[in-house]
Amino acid sequence: MTTSIRDLLRVPPGDRFDLSTVDPRSTPGLPDDKAVRRDPRAWTERALADVWPELGRYQEMLFASAKHGGERRRLLLILQAMDCGGKDGTVKHVVGQFNPQGVQIAAFGPPTPEERKHHFLWRIRRALPGAGFVGVFNRSQYEDVLIVRVHNLVSPRVWGRRYEQINRFEHELVSDGVVVLKVMLHISRDEQRERLLARLDDPTKHWKYNPADVDERLLWTDYQAAYADALGRCSTAYAPWHVVPADRKWYRDWAVAHLLRETLADMHLTYPAVDIDVEAERARLLAT
Repeated sequence: MTTSIRDLLRVPPGDRFDLSTVDPRSTPGLPDDKAVRRDPRAWTERALADVWPELGRYQEMLFASAKHGGERRRLLLILQAMDCGGKDGTVKHVVGQFNPQGVQIAAFGPPTPEERKHHFLWRIRRALPGAGFVGVFNRSQYEDVLIVRVHNLVSPRVWGRRYEQINRFEHELVSDGVVVLKVMLHISRDEQRERLLARLDDPTKHWKYNPADVDERLLWTDYQAAYADALGRCSTAYAPWHVVPADRKWYRDWAVAHLLRETLADMHLTYPAVDIDVEAERARLLAT
């Protein structure tokens, strides 16, 4: 692949991004050749077999550089999506390829009574990854300009100020060595219905079904408008948004894996120099 997947999927800055311009079933970035057209799912699975070792090596260098080289850098992957959009699947199938000892995952649901006593970014700050770690936010600070807005939990004056607060917060993170990768997994309304029906059809998935999701579907248009503002107003040069068409799960995994690979490659990671006499240590070991 010669075209940057980050460039293909990046949201341009602006007051509003039109999600209708992105086809949730599209597959931007896949090569236009016979093998892909014949069986794109099988092709992506083979292609990912080459990507996983790369991701593991980058993660190891990031972790080692913090542990032995004093590096402060870390990577934060932010995942947002409509219900059934594939956040959990992405964590399982893509993030699951990393060494779990170097991964910190946080999922943000409705704020607890304690969290409601604080500024909306308080709980976000507490969940930030440490130096050398890959952090993953399953939902994030953006819930406070999405669900809060759609359900009128605070006034427009309050949530309207939060876009700039989020931008300042993310600029602060980047200045402190956090590389922020923001991904919106974009599914269609029809695909969401199929995924909800699949949970009802499979008794082993009943525990994942939430009747409230049907109520949320009635607010689909409102959510699309809220996402349009969040994506446009918070896609910055230092922390841009990327929209991944996610109706096809195999493409979703391929795209997010390549977003991670490009982002980690751009960090120019190396293994740290360690102050040991290798030959002396080799001799000591051989003598035992």
